[in-house]
Amino acid sequence: MGLLKNNFVWAMLAGISCVFGFAPFGIFPIPLLALSALFALWQRADTPRNAAWLGFAFGLGLFCAGIGGIYVAMHEYGDMPWLLALLATLLFAAFWALIPALAGYIQARIPATTGLRIALVMPSVWVLTEWFRGLLVTGFPWLVVGYAHSDSPLAGYAPVLGVYGVSLASAISSGLIVFAWPVRKNKRAGLALLGLLLIWSTGSWLRSIAWTQPHGEPFSVALVQGNIPQNLKFEEAALVGTLETYRRLVTQSEARLTILPETAFPLLRHEVPPALVEQLRAHARQNGGDILIGSFERDRGGYYNSVFTAGTADEQHYRKQHLVPFGEFIPLRPLLGWLINGVLNIPMGDLARGGTQQALLDIAGQHVAVNICYEDVFGEEIILALPEATLLVNVTNDAWYGNSPISAQHNQIAQLRAQETGRMLLRATNTGVTSIIGADGRIRQQLPQHQEAVLPGIAQGYGGITPYVRWGNTSILLLLGLMLSVALLSEWRVASKRH
Repeated sequence: MGLLKNNFVWAMLAGISCVFGFAPFGIFPIPLLALSALFALWQRADTPRNAAWLGFAFGLGLFCAGIGGIYVAMHEYGDMPWLLALLATLLFAAFWALIPALAGYIQARIPATTGLRIALVMPSVWVLTEWFRGLLVTGFPWLVVGYAHSDSPLAGYAPVLGVYGVSLASAISSGLIVFAWPVRKNKRAGLALLGLLLIWSTGSWLRSIAWTQPHGEPFSVALVQGNIPQNLKFEEAALVGTLETYRRLVTQSEARLTILPETAFPLLRHEVPPALVEQLRAHARQNGGDILIGSFERDRGGYYNSVFTAGTADEQHYRKQHLVPFGEFIPLRPLLGWLINGVLNIPMGDLARGGTQQALLDIAGQHVAVNICYEDVFGEEIILALPEATLLVNVTNDAWYGNSPISAQHNQIAQLRAQETGRMLLRATNTGVTSIIGADGRIRQQLPQHQEAVLPGIAQGYGGITPYVRWGNTSILLLLGLMLSVALLSEWRVASKRH
């Protein structure tokens, strides 16, 4: 029992350290070593139950350290008492820590030799449960290990296998590190190091491939960061100032495509002053382009988080499809409605979903696929707009999370979406991170957080298709199944020889 407690602490520390591999820190070797530590602890666990506890400890450390900004959203902006907000954050982290616990239990139950368990079973089960986490309760694929490698050679696997393919390359690397350690007097070390070299060099080579081609001519863009404080954003007394801020920033730009953040106008579309819309439309036409404006909409189906366009093209709309549980809709409303309506102060806390077959926005000479806030976390949904879409746009308001790392993590997630699709991705946010991301996933320009500013730049539409756009997550799931099959078949052969 004492040994389990000590290992539990080590697993939790490994999970906490893993966060430093993600933005804003970006030290990508740390998750490799953190996962190696977890795999080594799993290897020593004497029962599946103990392996599950170690996975839970790792997950608890990872999520408590990595998504603490949720406390800021609930306490500072949701008016939840600090103790209740702290408890809710811990419970949220503990819930998602059950997924690494499940990974620990499953890998321990699969019969395999030590070498195959470390090199095949643990990495494949880890990634399979990451993928499952992206589906559970509408999905929470935050802090997937692959995102830590947005700027590492392993990012080359993203256009082929998506972020879970990057995760797999990382997890196999972690397993090989365990396999090779200690290097001295270890006959397997050379083979493991060769495997590491092959995985990383292949990733670097894949990253050098241009999977898509430019479509049309480059064009000017302006991404507007209004920096409206969250505690004022939905206050009626601050509305005039908010609208004036965006009017001023937009009319200073000469860009062909100007993008405002999520709910930049905290009004229903029909409540936005017509004179303001006409002024912005006239300005956009003068620039020969269009403006994307975040607002709410209402029709018979309910209220929607949306964007609308103003400019040379006819007005078009996009309505958010993938809503945030509790933030934008209330699961099990009869049981949990009190939490949103009676405890938290979240405006528009029960929105309707936009349709799944919405048309692309034809603006500024491009076919633009818009996603709002949390939607860009789901790569398998983003690719549904391709190959027709030539440009990706994300509008976001991460002001809910204050100065926590969540905003930087969100921007890092967007890098993987650009890599997976071979499309540029433009991010306009309220308080940051506002950025221009190239089709290769590299950040070309970005604004400092928590400053009012406009990011001017040049964008390029792209055509073509990456393997990930063609096959989605099917390829990585087949690969994971193959890896587990090889491990099971090898164990069956060993068992047959014994008998």
